[in-house]
Amino acid sequence: MARLVILGAGISGQTAALHAKKRVGKRHEIIVISPNSKWNWIPSNIWVGIGKMKPEDVTFELKPVYKKAKIPFIQAKAVSIHPEGNQTNPKPFVKIEMTEKGKEGEEDIVEYDFLLNATGPKLKFEATEGLGPDKNSLSVCTYSHAEETAKKLDELIAQMEKGEEKTLLIGTGHGTCTCQGAAFEYIFNVEHQLRQKKVRDMARIIWISNEQELGDFGMGGMHIKRGGYVTHSKVFTESLFAERGVEWITRAHVKKVDNDEVLYETLEGEEKSVKHDFAMLLPPFSGVGLKAFDKNDSDITDVVFAPNGFMKVDADYSKKPYEEWEPEDWPKTYQNPTYSNLFAVGIAFAPPHAISQPKQSVNGTPISPTPPRTGMPSGVMAREVVFSIIDMMDGKADKPTREASMAKMGAACIASAGANVINGTAVSMTMYPIIPDFKSFPETGRDLNYTTGEIGLAGHWIKHLLHFAFIYKAKANPFWRIIPE
Repeated sequence: MARLVILGAGISGQTAALHAKKRVGKRHEIIVISPNSKWNWIPSNIWVGIGKMKPEDVTFELKPVYKKAKIPFIQAKAVSIHPEGNQTNPKPFVKIEMTEKGKEGEEDIVEYDFLLNATGPKLKFEATEGLGPDKNSLSVCTYSHAEETAKKLDELIAQMEKGEEKTLLIGTGHGTCTCQGAAFEYIFNVEHQLRQKKVRDMARIIWISNEQELGDFGMGGMHIKRGGYVTHSKVFTESLFAERGVEWITRAHVKKVDNDEVLYETLEGEEKSVKHDFAMLLPPFSGVGLKAFDKNDSDITDVVFAPNGFMKVDADYSKKPYEEWEPEDWPKTYQNPTYSNLFAVGIAFAPPHAISQPKQSVNGTPISPTPPRTGMPSGVMAREVVFSIIDMMDGKADKPTREASMAKMGAACIASAGANVINGTAVSMTMYPIIPDFKSFPETGRDLNYTTGEIGLAGHWIKHLLHFAFIYKAKANPFWRIIPE
């Protein structure tokens, strides 16, 4: 019997754990370690952030689910990985610090034969002065952040109902942020909420982002075939912003967030500022801070992890220039190149480079999105990687048997632009491949037959349905496997 330890119980970790247990039964042991007691369907946090949902609508307790699935669950924070063991414990292990109530701070080790890192990111609010819920801005990155943001929005709406004009600033809080999509969803849900409350005329709404153009989303934008012609997502997105009366600032690195003002730098190197009464700004991401040590307890963190804290996998990290980027740079098996029993999926793996063309200001400040790798791609790669690991655990192979390259993978995304069953809207997008391939598709980098974008009420209904479907799946309820990743 072999043991697979999975670090993290988010979209990637939960997907991997449930598929692994279903496949191995009692042949092998699957253990999940996560510092969180609850699972959070993060895409719906934007609805918590406007008061349309409560935290209990987007979360559930993890322990009962793992008990039902017969998967040992340890509520703890992984602190360090010891892929060679050490003099005291010769078998590979991970060192943990308990976060379960009543056991906080207790340390222990968990041995493994294979380790899957699905920890997700650290929210790096400290990267920007004054950024974060405990300082001068708001967030929807967690359900608790989103709940507080909804309270602040309600207070702002009450002031607008009294005739006070307000400025809302929503977007990214640093020049290297990712997940612009979440901020995009939030700004249009806020705009819709203000119309519903009949105070839209009292609000100035401003989008601020590190994107080069609207519609980039860290994906280099995309071309869409609509009505017999091909248009870029920039045009599609700008038309939506203009229609909803939302102003935009792009190519911006937020340097400082004050209580009522944001200071930012442009690609041209200019320093500008914008006043606000409400600022919801997403932070950049980094790895969670895991360390690694060899059998002599020497620090090998830089061997296992990239400088940004994400785990190295089978990608090309040679830092070649943008003109030489290729789809083959991206990982296929997500196996660590030094330790064959280490894998990383979802946000936990280190990407080889951005997807959008990197830019920096004349002052040398990076101002361009880092690559998103959440949602559907995270689930797909988690499933395929854990099936590879199981083949290795079963002795059927001595190397990964499956591949899940983002350069060969499509993705579907539904971005809410206003939550209401009668007049709500959502942008429904599909893309293939995720990583542009200009060899196969020289004009646009993607297959126009599978790269689409539409906006309408039907998209909102689908997104609302998917909210319930994915929570049902994550709870390991009957027939959960028929719901796709």
